[in-house]
Amino acid sequence: MLFNSLEFLLFFPAVTLAYYLLPPRLRHYWLLAASYYFYMCWQPVYALLMLFSTAATWLGGRWIEAARALPDEKKSRARAKAALLFSLISNLAVLTVFKYLSFLLENLSAAASLLGGGFDVPALGLLLPVGISFYTFQALGYTIDVYRGDIDAERDFLRYALFVSFFPQLVAGPIERSGSLLRQLRTEQRFDGVRVRAGLVRMGWGFFLKIVIADRLAFFVDSVFNAPEGQPGSAVVLAAVLFTFQIYCDFGGYSSIAIGAAQVLGVTLTENFRRPFLAPSVREFWRRWHISLSSWLRDYLYIPLGGSRRGLARTLLNTLIVFFVSGLWHGAAWHFVFWGVLHGLYLVAGRLTLPARRRLWAALHIREDGALHRVCGTALTFFFICFAFLFFRANSMADAVTLLRAVVTDFRPEALAGEGLFAFGMDRPDMIAAASALAVLIGCDALGERFSVLDALERRALPLRWAAYLLLILAVAVFGVYGPEYDAAAFIYFAF
Repeated sequence: MLFNSLEFLLFFPAVTLAYYLLPPRLRHYWLLAASYYFYMCWQPVYALLMLFSTAATWLGGRWIEAARALPDEKKSRARAKAALLFSLISNLAVLTVFKYLSFLLENLSAAASLLGGGFDVPALGLLLPVGISFYTFQALGYTIDVYRGDIDAERDFLRYALFVSFFPQLVAGPIERSGSLLRQLRTEQRFDGVRVRAGLVRMGWGFFLKIVIADRLAFFVDSVFNAPEGQPGSAVVLAAVLFTFQIYCDFGGYSSIAIGAAQVLGVTLTENFRRPFLAPSVREFWRRWHISLSSWLRDYLYIPLGGSRRGLARTLLNTLIVFFVSGLWHGAAWHFVFWGVLHGLYLVAGRLTLPARRRLWAALHIREDGALHRVCGTALTFFFICFAFLFFRANSMADAVTLLRAVVTDFRPEALAGEGLFAFGMDRPDMIAAASALAVLIGCDALGERFSVLDALERRALPLRWAAYLLLILAVAVFGVYGPEYDAAAFIYFAF
């Protein structure tokens, strides 16, 4: 079930109404049933995989807690570690089989061919379960938190199952921490009109990002990236820039809808984006982009690897390992891995060149805390991000090379002149609508650097506030990409 579908527009009000009408002791059972129904609308049988992940991590947490109670400290540590390994291996094994096995076999076959061997890769016929990377990481984070002693193991299996499957953030995050979401699921939530209204507005903003901007930009982006041969380099550059905005609006739109829906139900989810394209450095970009994944990788991979505590060389290696994993987490293909490693190289280069860059700014008499430094840094960062996203969006590394070759050898700016601009899937009204909506987005993000636009709106007079709500509804209704000739477009991160 997609957020941008008629089914969800019927499902969510019905779930919310029943949730607040039910006695508090029954509400998490209702949400659990609704969450499994929501997930089973895609592939019912794959709900068993989510149930397996839930059971393995819940049992792992209980076994860790039981091991902690043993009087023999050595035996206690050994059993706790065994329980943690059981949870990690069982979950990562399922993830590997369904997401990475074909990729691994294809690369083993290619490597064997280079050595004079090789073998035919069998057609496994496995569909990628929707959201498996998200709920697997969320469940594993819980087990690791219990092992570290950050939280107590959850005794109520059904409540824990709701933590793993909570439908607003189940399919594409945010990846929630057990200490936050589980605690909220244990708390009785009372109906709060102000909170519900704020959640609905947040959902409306998410629909605006997804339906008005992301799905419209997809017309141009798909026409270029899905047919890379013969594309003029100027169209490739524009498509890369538009995809950068498309994926932000698509994933940011999903996150806003998820956060807003949870807010309606009395639950606060993690902010997943914080105006990432205003970041003055790649390092800052990753503090603002997909925050729940970035912080997960930091806390559960980068820091355990040693973080920045073991010297510069180890810090840079740890950075590259984390971004290799980030790329692989996004997809079982080399162009995703390259995208991740490229970001790691950005950070490594930024760390190594920092002294030289500081000397350069000093020589040019440009203050590091000044506006010019920030503008230059933001523009350069955006260029690096767009370049990397070209590999992310390409359907393969070969396609990415083809597109880059066009940029270098066949730029042809005249291909986008006049009516030529409208030969790539978007007509004039689409271009005007997309440009206007992007201007609204950029303006709201710029204002968001100074204050919360939604909070400021809540403080306005009632007529002005409701005029803004109506304008948002009309924008989605009038300029949204939907209707009989369109299928509801899946969110990009559903594939991960």
